[in-house]
Amino acid sequence: MIRPVENQPRALPFRKSHGLGNDFVLLDQRDAPVALTPDLVRAIGDRHRGVGFDQLAEIYADDDADARLVFWNADGSQAGACGNATRCIADLLMNGSAGPIGLRTQHGMLSARRRQDGMVEVDMGPALTGWAEVPLARETDTAHLPLPGDPAACSMGNPHCTFFVDDADAVDLAEIGARTEHDPLFPERTNVQVVQVLETTRARVRVWERGVGRTLASGSSACAVLVNGRRRGLLDRAATLELDGGEIHVTLHDDGHVLMAGPVAHVFEAALSPEWVEAHR
Repeated sequence: MIRPVENQPRALPFRKSHGLGNDFVLLDQRDAPVALTPDLVRAIGDRHRGVGFDQLAEIYADDDADARLVFWNADGSQAGACGNATRCIADLLMNGSAGPIGLRTQHGMLSARRRQDGMVEVDMGPALTGWAEVPLARETDTAHLPLPGDPAACSMGNPHCTFFVDDADAVDLAEIGARTEHDPLFPERTNVQVVQVLETTRARVRVWERGVGRTLASGSSACAVLVNGRRRGLLDRAATLELDGGEIHVTLHDDGHVLMAGPVAHVFEAALSPEWVEAHR
């Protein structure tokens, strides 16, 4: 990854990566960190005047892990977890090796490795299903929320709301996504998935991310789909999920940990100019 040079201390080097079209700007902040602001994050996330991304991820040094990760959404808000960005960062830090490596996030320490088939897998830890853990605004059964469509909720380090439908492609994702993201039941807003179960080991999934909107894929959403599908008795412990950007593979272990695996891609490296960065702080 490109690192800052001495004569351009305010330049902002970055790597552009994606997992199934879920795209990220990755900032290596281990040597010469550049302080971010919500305004600067939003400017970088502008797909016409900046770089564009679903999430921006910062990589920091950590005494007890291979790195510590901080995630931002395109609207300048922070996210507690991002599964596909974690896989992209793991791919970068493993540098062709199989790993495993440990990555510290707000959701806890996550382990990642490269499988023999070349896919990068991350252990996203256990899902949280208590109403206060999601969190919800009031006590309620998270397996059957009191909302139209009877969705289920859980947290993978960020809130998720999953609708099980007959035809995922027929759903107006923008309408149901925006409405549910900002429903008063979710004080921290929520990610939204619409899921059509094809068989117990396969489902069609479309995703609306809080602070982003429609996205081609989402790792933490994929984990939430398997967890909520399992709670409803609709999915097995391992399933392949067909997202708009491609397939992702999720497994729920006996200890409650959710493992998620799929391809990653490095697109390019570049640097934002010092003048541009200063103009958008």
